[in-house]
Amino acid sequence: MTEWIDVVAESAMADREHVVVDIDGDDVAVFKIDGRFYAIADVCTHDGAEIASGELDGDEIVCPRHGARFCVKTGQVKCAPAYEDVETFPVRIVGGVVQVSRRD
Repeated sequence: MTEWIDVVAESAMADREHVVVDIDGDDVAVFKIDGRFYAIADVCTHDGAEIASGELDGDEIVCPRHGARFCVKTGQVKCAPAYEDVETFPVRIVGGVVQVSRRD
């Protein structure tokens, strides 16, 4: 059975904002883009740096250390020096609360 973690009230985040939450000991960044929510691991697959503090460019997050880019919606790597996608997490809204699924 999938477990869901309450993250934030849907109305508490403005578009293009993010929050970082701990899920099972890992930091997960939850972004709001064009009114929809997406969750990715807050780690660059190039060197392990936190990526959520990087610049959001459209639907891509740019790692602040070396410039690797990842699609926030899919986790797909878009630009070297990273070559592996970043993990994504299911997101849902229940009763106005954004929830992220734990790993199965």
